[in-house]
Order: sequence, then structure tokens, then C-alpha cells
Amino acid sequence: MSLASFAKHDSYKDSGVGWIGDVPEHWEMRANKHLFQLEKRTVGKRSSEFDLLSLTLRGLIKRDMENPEGKFPAEFDTYQEVLPGDFVFCLFDVEETPRTVGLSSFAGMITGAYTVYRPLGGSDPKFLYYFYLNADTDKKMRGLYKGLRNTIPKDAFATFKTPLPPLREQGAIASFLDDKCKKIDEAVRIKEAQIALLRERRQILIQEAVTRGLNPDAPMKDSGIDWFGQIPAHWKTLNFRYLIDTLTDFTANGSFADLAKNVTYLDIPDYSRLIRLTDLRRSMTNKGVFLSKASHFFLKKSELFGGELLMANVGAYAGFSCVMPKTEYPASLGPNMLLMRLKCEASVDYITLLLNSPAYWGYLRTAAQSSAQPKLNKENVRAIPIVLPPKDEQDTITAYLKCEYERFDAAIALKQDQITALKEYKTSLINAAVTGKIKVT
Repeated sequence: MSLASFAKHDSYKDSGVGWIGDVPEHWEMRANKHLFQLEKRTVGKRSSEFDLLSLTLRGLIKRDMENPEGKFPAEFDTYQEVLPGDFVFCLFDVEETPRTVGLSSFAGMITGAYTVYRPLGGSDPKFLYYFYLNADTDKKMRGLYKGLRNTIPKDAFATFKTPLPPLREQGAIASFLDDKCKKIDEAVRIKEAQIALLRERRQILIQEAVTRGLNPDAPMKDSGIDWFGQIPAHWKTLNFRYLIDTLTDFTANGSFADLAKNVTYLDIPDYSRLIRLTDLRRSMTNKGVFLSKASHFFLKKSELFGGELLMANVGAYAGFSCVMPKTEYPASLGPNMLLMRLKCEASVDYITLLLNSPAYWGYLRTAAQSSAQPKLNKENVRAIPIVLPPKDEQDTITAYLKCEYERFDAAIALKQDQITALKEYKTSLINAAVTGKIKVT
């Protein structure tokens, strides 16, 4: 994918705007006050007559009032009317807002904090939308910001000059980008579906290996677990308590009041790191929370050396298990996790794969829902029924799955790289088309 295959215009001129650069000689630089008319039509007491709209990364969408998500005001009197063909701009907090421009296909209402413009004649609204979508990418209009909230004043927006081809050429560019973006988006959708399928196949592979073993001809027997089914005849079933040597948590050394008095969190490295679930899920790449030597000593019973089995026991990830990696620095268990050291007959890597398999994930989620907030207590964990092959077979299964994981991860990474390349090409193509760097006829 390259823009080099597209033709260029015969001659260019300076646009006067640094991030736009040169534009075709026959294009006009026209101030926005000649392109847009500011609208301010508040709905007042008529809000029940309008659909509620939201500005999202997918553009302007209708909110589902039957199944509402997020916060809503007590009344919508100050909301403003939006008609099909109107532009909605978020001209404040521009740097922090994921999408600051939308072209409405609907009649509805939107918060009065946004700015609604009606395009004037002589311009193609879809071309203008692509131009300001491009401007929103990487926040190219930051030169217009004022104040701490990165606000683009309406008068500054009104005097900003948009590069404008002749009307027919605007339409050609908009149609060209509609076609190309549709094809790119479909290619991205297909690759995302392929990634989902790869992840599903990986989970099925893990499920089969940790619940049936690697020998398809092995004699089978009933596991004795009603939700599990059959297992190889030489495997055994036992409660997790018989495989756990140590089971502790963040509060093992005292009450939460004791923790508050004795543990101080630091945002810069000191003596040790507090290991939280978010650290493990991000492979220890995030900023982290640190402890002083005194705080680390207070949490001595939950000190981590690497190789421990950690399980989230509260919230949406209750039941998620992982192995603590070995680190070159002292570490302590953080809140909302359980720490387990296993007896020698159990492989921590195998048990982690087993607990994260679809069958066990369903069981653990059910067990966690026994309280208002999803939570697994120590007794829940001790009572987990475990299907256990001999130790050498656990190691063989783990090694096999490690190789398969690497194969699936490589395939997924390749698809993700292709998606990134497609999205970057789409961004470059829009930029080149709306600033005249390529010729569209």
C-alpha cells in the first residue's frame, strides 16, 4: 500500500498553514465563516420529540434510550437541535477528546456544550467532513488552542482557512474516499474476525489439552464433576486444597486499618514493587506502585519471589489466574488477589492453564457471583475441583501448549500488524486527498 502510485497535480502553492503544506494551485483557501453557519436551536421543553445523539469515534450515533448507558442530565432543555447534514464540533478539551467532529445523518438533539454548524452552499459537506476528520487525527489544529482546556474559540475557527477545490472536484474526492475507506474498513473487519477466530481456536485447543490430555486414544472415565464430563482414566480428581501449600492475600498481616497505618504507596521506585492485577495483565510495562522497606517488611507474608500462582478474587476478573514472573527486585502482593504456592505434585503452569480454560472460567464466575460484588474467598478456592494428570504429563501438556501459544500469538500479531498498516494507510490516504497531495479526478 503506497500513495506513490497516485498522480500529482501540475502545480502547487503554499497554503499558509504549516500542517496542510502546499495545495494545488487552482484550490482556494476559504475562511470557515464563508463555509459554515453557526446554529443554536435549543429544544427547550420539546426534548421528548427528539432522538438523543452522541459524538463518538464511529461518528454521530443515536443513543439507545430503551437500554441507557452512561449518565444523563435531569432535563434536556438546553440541548440543541441537530438536522441531517449538520456538523457537530467539540471545540473544547480537543486534545483529550477522541473524536471532535461529526456529520449528522439524523435529526436529533445533542448537548449544548458542542457547536453545531450548517454548511453553506458552494461546498460539499462530505469533503469538509473528511478534511476535519483528517484535522482531528493527531490533533493538527492545536495551533488554535486557547486556555488550559485546549479550546478552539469560535472566532478562531471562523477565520481558519480551509483548502477548497472546485465543487465538482470536492465531490470526486469525497466519493473516492467513501469507496476507499469502505474497502479498507471491510479489510480491517475481516482481519479482526480472523483474530477472534484464532483466539477462539486457541481456547478450544487449551480446553482439549488440559481436560482430555494429548492422547486421543486414552481410556476415559467419568470425572465425578457434573459440569466437567470425562477425563483420561489414569487422571485423578481432587479438591484444590490438597494441592495448595500456602494460600494468603494482601490482608494476611492484619486488618485494613493496620494496612492504612503501616503501608505507604510511592509513585517512584524505592525498596520494592507492589504487584497488582493490572501489572500482570500488562506484562509489568506500566508505571507501577512502589513500597518503602518498612512497608515491604509489613507485607512480608505476601512477599513474591516468582513462580507463585496469583488469582484475582474480586470484580470483573475474579478467577483470572497467572504465574508471577521472576523479578530482580523485591515484590509484594497487591490487593484483590490471592497468592498460592503449590505442592510439588502440581505444576503451577499447568494449573494456571486449567483454571483459565473455558470450563473452569465458567465454574469460577458462577462461584464468584455468590455475593453482590463478584468475589472468591479462600474457601471457594480451596473447594475448586481439580483434574490432575501425573506430573510428567502436566509438564508435557504445558510444553505443547507453550509451542502452540507461540504459533497462535505469531499469527495474531501478523494480523494485528496488517490492521495497523491498513489504518495508517487510510489516514495517509485521507490526508493526501483532502490537501491535494494526490490528484483525484
